[in-house]
Amino acid sequence: MSFIDKAKNAAEDALGKAKEVIGDATDNKNLEAEGKTDQGKAGIKKVGENIKDTFK
Repeated sequence: MSFIDKAKNAAEDALGKAKEVIGDATDNKNLEAEGKTDQGKAGIKKVGENIKDTFK
């Protein structure tokens, strides 16, 4: 996994966490769900990159 990919995934995860916290604080369920989705996507990308690295 390249450094740029790791940084992008970390940024997407952090943004998702922020959305989730803000959504929870403002009782905005849509924003909270969007944050959880962003975190899930970042996690899936990380797993995919780790698998690619394993088979290099």
